[in-house]
Amino acid sequence: MQYDPIKRSLGKVFNRHPFLRKIFYRLLDWLLLRSWHIRKELRKLKTQGLLQPVILDAGSGFGQYTYRMSRLFPQSNIVAADIKPEQIADCNQFFQQLGKADQVSFQYADLTQYTSPETYDLVLSIDVMEHIEEDTKVFENFYQSMKKGGVLLISTPSDQGGSDAHDHDHESDGVHGFIDEHVRDGYNIGDIEMKLKNAGFSRVEARYSYGTPGKISWRLSMKYPILMLGASKLFFVLLPFYYLLVFPFCALLNYLDVSNSHTTGTGLIVKAYK
Repeated sequence: MQYDPIKRSLGKVFNRHPFLRKIFYRLLDWLLLRSWHIRKELRKLKTQGLLQPVILDAGSGFGQYTYRMSRLFPQSNIVAADIKPEQIADCNQFFQQLGKADQVSFQYADLTQYTSPETYDLVLSIDVMEHIEEDTKVFENFYQSMKKGGVLLISTPSDQGGSDAHDHDHESDGVHGFIDEHVRDGYNIGDIEMKLKNAGFSRVEARYSYGTPGKISWRLSMKYPILMLGASKLFFVLLPFYYLLVFPFCALLNYLDVSNSHTTGTGLIVKAYK
């Protein structure tokens, strides 16, 4: 199914007022397991001395990670890049309302062509690379755009199942190709490490996310609600009650996934250093 129409529908609800937008970001922070992993990595980078970074949010989407980084690194300067003009305009308006226009700028950028030589201390790429066929070119552009000592932080599906992108395991629910926008099923952990090293990165650290607890949480918190919303917009009325029931369980599962290492998993968290 197509994920973007569901995201647009949710965006229309929460974009009516900055207060609702902040609530939306907070909900995403708690519901999305990838957000738990990224928060952990960003806090770790801050404790390691990343205090006033120049940041590229490469594929900024709704802007939730840009918002979090603007708060975690209040002295930072952030360029948030995306290819969807409506989201860029919407996010610029929101951050202007917050009084953060001097700190944060959203702009159009095709990541296969975008470079800004030796500019960024941190490049963030969250669930972006699985949408781009020319990934090696993007990795090269990231490398060229980073300062010496900079870090690239990536979240992307692995080849151990991804986000059910091409449901090869034929689950009993019969869903095939849950996310149609992906151009690959997911990265082999060795393959993405090799591609990043070939792009020039001196050190690459990759680990699995979405282990057993994370996979259960993802189905409860994201997959099944999205499938129901895709079947009928009436589920919007029931959605708050559904999450009241499942959220405590999902939060516990997310905590377990972030707190433990996994020998396999359907997601990858990758850090690459220049």
